[in-house]
Amino acid sequence: MHSIIKISIFLSFLFGMELEIGSSMPKRKLVLNDVDGRSISLSDIKGKEGTLVIFSCNTCPWVLRWEDRYLDIAKRYIPNGVSMIAVNSNVARFQGDDSMEEMKKHAKKMNYNFIYAQDTDAELASAFGATKTPHVYLFDKSDKLVYRGSIDDNARDAKKVEEPFLENALDALLANKIIKKTTSKALGCSIKFN
Repeated sequence: MHSIIKISIFLSFLFGMELEIGSSMPKRKLVLNDVDGRSISLSDIKGKEGTLVIFSCNTCPWVLRWEDRYLDIAKRYIPNGVSMIAVNSNVARFQGDDSMEEMKKHAKKMNYNFIYAQDTDAELASAFGATKTPHVYLFDKSDKLVYRGSIDDNARDAKKVEEPFLENALDALLANKIIKKTTSKALGCSIKFN
């Protein structure tokens, strides 16, 4: 099984086989362990209006720059029926900086107000075609992908954002409007698959 996952990950990385807009959420029943000690799946945490999945980690400079926006997005959209989960798929670092213990410390230090879970074999990242941290995937209430890519156009400074890609998509989703920009380029560190 592990060799099949590794081949799938390699092909996704090599050919950029990300989920297409309109695709169904893959691996909904895959069990992930979160920093609160729970075993959960995407099906378990599905939001009434949608589900936001962000592939993330503890140490990537890109994640650290965007992380304050994770908190704002969670505060604004979770009460409106969009569930949110950050998923750490950095398998190669699970014995170090991205261990469950370090994830717990990081979530506490940053006051995470959303679920933070570990993708033990990077199976979820592979199924999504995720390659970066952060890498964002937004699904509607029917579990169809409606947006993927970056959070916004300025990782360095939230005050200088000109196009808040994810917030625009979330606002349109909640208003039952067409999402004008469904994809953007994910910028960040590469997921450390092995």
